[in-house]
Amino acid sequence: MKFQRLCFPVALLATIMAIGDRCAACTNATFVGVWGFQIGTAVGQLTADGSGHITAGSDTVNQNGIVIKQTFTGTYSVAAACTGKLTLNFVGGGTATANFVLDNGNAGAQIIETTPGASAEGTAAAQGTATCGLTGTKLTFAALFLGQNTAGLVDYVAQVVLNGKGVVSGSGTFDVGGTIHAATITGTYTEQTTCKGTIRITPNGLKALSFAFVVVNGGKELLLVETDSNTSVFGSMQQ
Repeated sequence: MKFQRLCFPVALLATIMAIGDRCAACTNATFVGVWGFQIGTAVGQLTADGSGHITAGSDTVNQNGIVIKQTFTGTYSVAAACTGKLTLNFVGGGTATANFVLDNGNAGAQIIETTPGASAEGTAAAQGTATCGLTGTKLTFAALFLGQNTAGLVDYVAQVVLNGKGVVSGSGTFDVGGTIHAATITGTYTEQTTCKGTIRITPNGLKALSFAFVVVNGGKELLLVETDSNTSVFGSMQQ
């Protein structure tokens, strides 16, 4: 037996209500407000005006071990099928283009860069209603990081506790070039009221790991990129 979701009027009001927004066409107005993104080894934030313009944006990029901070404006378009295109124009010169598909009730997106010669992909999510900064509220996250450094491929899974006052604790499993380390972690972090920040995590017995992050999904998720030299590591932390 097959079940199909049909997007046309039916007799039963309950069925119409159940289908609801799932059948609604997307427009430029669907992509609006402050969004965070992680694409390749770049993490940042942009503001969409709902009319096809990116009015402000910034990112932190770990480019072959060199950390670059950029600001930009741009344009975007969203098709009825909830797919889209965007162009970023960087202050000081240069452009980047990408295609995306909206997901998570149009509060998230999967993204692939389409700039000639580039190869990067990632995710974006609406910032939502979030109170950012060192609020004093303790939060616990599950973290996953993937990438490589001078030791080879790396994978990290950890429980990360932010105490609301700039102190990090927790524990995790760290695969560094094929060698597994189980360790407690300590560290510090900063978080601005703009929902951008930095975090430095030190697993016991291993070198410290530094990241830039943005807050998304109503404060329930962080998107991160490592900013240490000779690294290409990215990930997310979710409540």
